Amino acid sequence: EGEVDPATGWFYDHAQISRAMGPLMDLLDHSYLNDIEGLQNPTIENMAAWFWRRLAPQLPGLCEIVIHETPSARCVFRGEFE
Repeated sequence: EGEVDPATGWFYDHAQISRAMGPLMDLLDHSYLNDIEGLQNPTIENMAAWFWRRLAPQLPGLCEIVIHETPSARCVFRGEFE
């Protein structure tokens, strides 16, 4: 969420999202998720919260994480409220 940059016409450069996701994907790729700190119970709900906690500090304006488990099963996570 946020304002569109009038110079670029974008709110976010997708490269910025890719840079933030890169280290997380490296960690998850070919890994047993239960062995990753915070993902001992890797449901899509827990995974969405796990991604949120790691991405929100790097991506101001992040408003939701969507994880699809199957074409008809998904989780939409809009942040944690403390």
